[in-house]
Amino acid sequence: MKVAVFGAGAFGGWTALELARRGARVTLFDAWGPGNTRASSGGETRVIRATYGSHAVYTDMALEALDRWRAYEARWQQTFFRQTGALWMFGPPNDGAFGRASAEALSARGARIETLSAADAARKYPQIDFNGIAGAIFEPDAGYLLARRACEHVATCLAAAGGQYRLGAAAAPVHLDPPRSGLPRAIPLIDGQQVEADCFVFACGPWLGTLFPDVVGDLIVPTRQEVYYFGPPAGDARFGDEQLPVWVDFRQRLMYGIPGNANRGFKVADDTPGAVFDPTSGSRDPDERGIGAARRFVAERFPALAKAPLTGTEVCQYESTPDSHFIVDRHPAAADVWIAGGGSGHGFKMGPVIGDMIASCVREDAAPDPRFALRRFASPPPGGWQQKWS
Repeated sequence: MKVAVFGAGAFGGWTALELARRGARVTLFDAWGPGNTRASSGGETRVIRATYGSHAVYTDMALEALDRWRAYEARWQQTFFRQTGALWMFGPPNDGAFGRASAEALSARGARIETLSAADAARKYPQIDFNGIAGAIFEPDAGYLLARRACEHVATCLAAAGGQYRLGAAAAPVHLDPPRSGLPRAIPLIDGQQVEADCFVFACGPWLGTLFPDVVGDLIVPTRQEVYYFGPPAGDARFGDEQLPVWVDFRQRLMYGIPGNANRGFKVADDTPGAVFDPTSGSRDPDERGIGAARRFVAERFPALAKAPLTGTEVCQYESTPDSHFIVDRHPAAADVWIAGGGSGHGFKMGPVIGDMIASCVREDAAPDPRFALRRFASPPPGGWQQKWS
């Protein structure tokens, strides 16, 4: 079987690798390269955690993904996962229900989870000011992943497994005229070349809506997300990942960060979906209001960093669905075309699991998970789609 995969991010790269390992002849395409700065999978780091409240499907997927990341590290003799643990801090108006549901789900699966009072957490992490925090949970097996490096390495492993990587992008919108009798379908690239294959997988993140305007359209909305890096004092290890875990401040807004962050600095970001964004040509210059808000937050929660210099910024994007659940489904009008996306700000960690899922659908004709099906959008739930959950 000859398969073309478009998009070398977390979903597409792992899908291509899994397909190659199952004997498919795979070509992986990306417009700017694995882990590039326009991609939702770009950037140095991404959090990996299995705290998902009552959304047990993602708890299960994240725990499996964590096992797979560790297994791949052992096989490759490479390090992409840094186990720091993850500290969730809760305060008004959040009553901690998300934390309690997460702790219950993890405990039911035999995963480690600790419940902490604000006083206990303050004694454990004196570099954090817990003012306004009512309680916390700590997930010891969580941490962060080296995102860009992992994308690059997966593409390298694809070549070692017999697959190919090419710089290229499908022309938008994708026209799926019936293939000529007895011949495979052909998809045009933006440079005019044609790609023929027995099956196509489109894992193009924020570009899926423009590639498939009738099927996906605004079911995936790219939003502008700013990330800030602050520089701790020289020689101060309190804000590195040896002494501080990945952290999440879940109150009126959800702020999160990664200490150490592959030596880039102290990473701080707001999980709230930003303005709708053009991932191809949108400005990635930081916004002064966003920088100011981040500085105020850091001064409040990490007082010793109140005057820390801003050492870097990034603008990435979420590519979110109305319910924040993924899309993994066959194109309704083309049985040889699969669509995978809607990472919604939490998909990167799931790459190995999503890749296995799609490879099973393509090679073994396995049924996609109905929770990720496109048809769910045909009937919005009463009261409309829920807000983004974390």
